[in-house]
Order: sequence, then structure tokens, then C-alpha cells
Amino acid sequence: MTPALQDSPRGWRAAELATAKDSAQAWLHAQGTRVLATLLDNGAAFVVLDEAAAGAGLVHVPLPPFFTPAQIQHALRSAGVDTLLAPPAAAAAWPTLPWQTVQIAEQELRYARLPAQGLAMPRGTAKITYTSGSTGAPKGVCLRQSAMERVADGVVQALGPLGIARHLSALPYAVLLENVAGQMAARRQGATLITLPLAELGWRGSSQFDAATLHAAVLRHQPDSLILLPQMLRAWVGLLLQSGQRAPAGLKFVAVGGAAAGAPLIAAAQALGIPAYEGYGLSEGASVQTLNLPGATRPGSVGRPLPHARLRVAADGEIEVAGSLMAGYLGDTQDMPEWWPSGDLGHIDAEGYVHIRGRKKNVLISAYGRNISPEWVETALGQQAVIRQAVVFGDGEPRLWAVLWPVQDSTSDAALQAAVDAANATLPDYARITRWTRGRAAFSAETGYATANGRPQRAAILAAHADFTEPLALPS
Repeated sequence: MTPALQDSPRGWRAAELATAKDSAQAWLHAQGTRVLATLLDNGAAFVVLDEAAAGAGLVHVPLPPFFTPAQIQHALRSAGVDTLLAPPAAAAAWPTLPWQTVQIAEQELRYARLPAQGLAMPRGTAKITYTSGSTGAPKGVCLRQSAMERVADGVVQALGPLGIARHLSALPYAVLLENVAGQMAARRQGATLITLPLAELGWRGSSQFDAATLHAAVLRHQPDSLILLPQMLRAWVGLLLQSGQRAPAGLKFVAVGGAAAGAPLIAAAQALGIPAYEGYGLSEGASVQTLNLPGATRPGSVGRPLPHARLRVAADGEIEVAGSLMAGYLGDTQDMPEWWPSGDLGHIDAEGYVHIRGRKKNVLISAYGRNISPEWVETALGQQAVIRQAVVFGDGEPRLWAVLWPVQDSTSDAALQAAVDAANATLPDYARITRWTRGRAAFSAETGYATANGRPQRAAILAAHADFTEPLALPS
């Protein structure tokens, strides 16, 4: 019998998962839980608790395992968490909490009851996801179960013709993109959900990723689909190019989201047998909104709206979204508008494909009055093989400059310079990088330089490199 869920030690039939969910739901009721926080790796226990919380009408706050202690404390306090669940190793980092032991989906976990004094949350809140993952206080996005289900069902409907029977979760479930478009969609579709510890997929924290480990997991488990961040896809493409390998022929669909991927990376992936298709979404819209699909794709776009979503462009070029909006932000009980301003600039072409050109608030205005989206330039830099991540600055300055994080620590300055030269050759003169510096740390949630989805925390990166006064200049 095909398992409903495959974790590292075993396969779970649908009836076994239902029994585990009912048991967890009864336990949560017995505890008097109203707001549950989980600090868990991917696995059956997370899936069971997520579905048990939804079935019991509780609020679930999934916390990424790579959150800092300060970020975890902020989430616990602001959401009014009364029950915290964690594996023994994570619980050991909080020795002052009154930990007890419980078995969930055959996994031994620790739980602690906490005083609940959180911020007001909108009616109907079922899940709170924290958007920034920065070292500051991230904002809690409150989602209704019905909105998340609409997104999951929209994904299922769009991918229906592909016959997805096995989905491998390659992102943490605490990241909304995987939680909704991966886990929930696979479960509602009746596909086997392959859920492995993140270390078995190449993750080391949130910034270290080994593409060889991911490739080995894909070969071993033979999924039909997975979801990747652009930097993961870039690393996988690099591995295949260097080793002369190709992706498994049975792989049907690889969604790419969380940040801009760019047409060259998608094309390179597809040439190696990775069926990569870029999409777009936002936490305030309960995850994915648009997606390129086989037979319905346009290079450089993020695809057409999925069945649950509606998108339009405001007069100033900002993308607005409707159809599966959040209930509101934690601490704000005002009613949501029908259309939500995404903060992203772009356009929708005549055939309905959505094109994103950057963040509205990130637009740089040079000293010469040119409006420049840094994401445009960053995408060009990120297509270079030696650059893992790039963040561009230059607001009010005559020339743009960048902070670069190389693929390998051993990458020379000359190699980075050559990569900048190559990227500049694809850009007009006003958008070229004239100076750059190496990043002091990886752009990740752990360092505070990026969100959990990989979006750069520009203010933090700028502050950390404010002493950049002796740049490496391009040759004249």
C-alpha cells in the first residue's frame, strides 16, 4: 500500500497518521492549549501536530529551527504561546523552562507550559508565521485555515495534469511556502509526502547547504516534485555541471520561489533535466500566488495567477493581490481590505503572465535621477557561478556598489571581479556595479542578513558594511 507519509525511519499509512493526529489532538485539548508553538525539524511529528492544531481549532506558531533565542522569545511572547514543543536537544538550550516529556507520532518530544500574555490577534487566526527572521522583532502574519486551504487547493488544481504522486519537502515546514504549497497541498492531493530531517537534505542551519546531499536524497527517494529557494537551485545546477550529471528523469516539477531566480538560472536548470518553474507569493497572501507551469510558462515571468488568486497593478506599478489574504497582523485587529498592496513593482502582460521588477521600497534613485531596482542588478550578479548572493546599494549616489557573498570562501578577488565584469556587460551603464566588498557573513536568517525565505535584510547588511571606504574599483 502506498504510504501517505514517508519519514526517515518508516512509512505511514493514512489510517496510522489519522490515529496519531487524533491522539495529538486529544493531548492538546487535555493540556488546555490555545496557542501552540513548535520548534521542530521536518518529520511526521510536525505534520501530525500541524493537522491536530487545525482540527482542534487552535493557533499554531511554527518556529524555524534556525531562529535565534531572541527571535524565539519574541515569537513566544507576542503570540501568547501557552504550549511549546521541541525535541530534547532544542529543549536543552532552555534549561529554565518546566519541560516534560510526550510522545507524538512515535517521536519523543519535550513540552513546556508557558504563561500566555500575547498581543491581540484577528478573529479566526489558525496560524502565525513570522515574516522577517531578522535580529529585530519580526512581524507576525495571522492566517485563517480557510485561506491556507484555498492556496493548497489552488496548487493541487494547477499541478493536477502532472500526476504528482510523491512530494519531497526540501524546505523547513516552518517556512510557509513549504508548509502550505508543499505539505498541505500534497496531503490534500493524496500524494505521498516525503519528510526527512533537514540535515538529510543538505541543510546546515539556514545558510549552509550541500547540493550533493540534496541530489543524493532525490536519487534515493525518487520524488515527482519539490520546492526550492533560488540559492538551492543554483547550487544544484552547479553540482550537476561540475560532475557531468543530470537530474533524475522521473522528476516532474520543481517550483522555485522565495526570491527572484531569473530566466538564465531556470534555463540552465531545465537544460540539466531539472523541471524548474518560477513562482511568486507572499506571506500576507498565505503563500504562493502565481506559478509558471509546463506548457504555460514565460521566461522572465513568475507565471500566471493560480486558481485561488487575483492580481492587478496599481497606478504606481505596485502589484496588488486578492483571494487568499491573511486575517491581519498580530496586534492589529482592523479588517483587511479586499486588495492587498504587495510592496512589489511589476506588470502583467497581455497573456496574464506576471513580471516582478523589484520591491517598491527598495527602488534606488541615483544622484543622476535614475530609478533602479536593486533586485534587477542582483539577479544579474547572482547568475555568475562564483557569486552565491549579492546585495546592491547606491541610493543618492552617482554609482552603484554591492556586497557579495561567494559560493566558496576560497574564491579569489580576481574571480569575483571577473564575475562583476560579466554581469556589468549585461546591464546599462547606469545600473553597473563600480565597487564591491565581500560580505562579513552569509546572507541568512542566522546572521540576520536575510529572511527565512532568503530575501536580504538590506538595512542590516548596509549597517554591517558601513565602514566600506576602500572599495575594489573596476578598471578604467
